[in-house]
Amino acid sequence: MQRRTPSQEPRVWCLLGRKAGDNTQVLALADALGWPMERKTILARGWELLPHLMLRVTLLGIDQQASSPLSPPWPDLVISAGRRNEPVARWIKQQSGGRTKLVHLGRPWAPVESYDLIVSTPQYFLTPGPTVLINPLPLHQFTRAGVDHAAQEAAPALAHLPRPYTTVLIGGDSGPFVFTPQKGQLLAQGVNRLLHQTGGTALISGSPRTPRAVAEAVSATLDVSAQCYWWHDRDPATPNPYAAYLGLADRFVVTGESMSMLAEASSLGRPLYIFDPGDAPGAWGSHPHNFRPKPLSHALAMRFAPRRMRRDVSRIQQALVQAGHARWLPEAPQLIAEGETWAKKMRSDPSVGAQIAAERIRALF
Repeated sequence: MQRRTPSQEPRVWCLLGRKAGDNTQVLALADALGWPMERKTILARGWELLPHLMLRVTLLGIDQQASSPLSPPWPDLVISAGRRNEPVARWIKQQSGGRTKLVHLGRPWAPVESYDLIVSTPQYFLTPGPTVLINPLPLHQFTRAGVDHAAQEAAPALAHLPRPYTTVLIGGDSGPFVFTPQKGQLLAQGVNRLLHQTGGTALISGSPRTPRAVAEAVSATLDVSAQCYWWHDRDPATPNPYAAYLGLADRFVVTGESMSMLAEASSLGRPLYIFDPGDAPGAWGSHPHNFRPKPLSHALAMRFAPRRMRRDVSRIQQALVQAGHARWLPEAPQLIAEGETWAKKMRSDPSVGAQIAAERIRALF
């Protein structure tokens, strides 16, 4: 097959919104394609849900003055993720006379046939098919070479901390998961048990979603050597050590509600232990925090919404464990005593999901 010259390659618009995880996936896929790409920042209004549900193909739900301009020449391909960017992507295709192809990451609210390709994960109840690709985990932009370089640069500043390094990645409230200080204590206790056995240092990175009270509970409960990076206390002049912590890790502990953190850790070929931030089965209604808007709406959706509109993160956690790519944190002491032989078969392949999706897109052209 004759290769296109750079001037003949399809032009790509990446629609970026307020969610870092969505943006990371969009850009990872664009990077895998390697085609000319333009970033379009889309800022939704607070009441965007109403026009999006009623009109579907519209720009009424976004702040057009604050968002990137959307004008001809229209792109050959739009990559989007998240509900807020769906009407925008479909509007662009409409303006192009139907010529622009649409690729959506995650679960679309619009009908599946609205897109040329959907790249999703097992947490959503979509059926694989010619226009639906199900990857085991979300896409991400980290590479082995990239995190190794970040680790090399950070190593001198961390040289006083004993090895091995256990990198602990902490998310926060998400969908049905409410991350309480009590759960932060349980996580820290699990990290304590692990490091009492292995020695070394915990390199802990929170996320923008980590509640301050959880960060404080983790810090107060730790009784092992640790270095913590919390977003609410970060110094803008200090680089975010997240990539370095990925590269330095001898093993990982990751909170199970964060699909992006699980994807990034599991792709690097190190032992991975999952901390489940969910509530005990059958005890959902006994926790007042579950009656907050997000966990309550999730519970109602899982009960009454159409199957394709449901979301169950535990499906990804279970898949990782069943495939031998992760284990649960409470199992760590026994597995470490056995030499973590289960992890010896893990292979690092950070970009495979993006490459598979990129090949499906190239076939559209």
